[in-house]
Amino acid sequence: MIFHLTDPARWAVSLTAGEHTGSSRGTELADEGFIHCSTAAQWPATVERFYADVSALLLLYIDEAQLTAPLVYEQLGDAEEPFPHVYGPIALAAVVEVRRLR
Repeated sequence: MIFHLTDPARWAVSLTAGEHTGSSRGTELADEGFIHCSTAAQWPATVERFYADVSALLLLYIDEAQLTAPLVYEQLGDAEEPFPHVYGPIALAAVVEVRRLR
């Protein structure tokens, strides 16, 4: 299981489109080239570091086996450990749970 953070408005767009292409806060797959995700151990720190001021936030639970796009764990920048990145849209079928954090 990997995890992705998004806001309710962006998720609503994905539900209409039939796939999720939001990469990270305010950034799309087309801009970044991949979709930022986290492991179970990583997502709480990601929330604190990048989403502390966001009032409405969703956590998507993504079943890696259901992804139709490549998943790559990569060490980028000054990150202490590799993070999972999805190199393509996330199929809605791969999102097995959506949890409201705020």
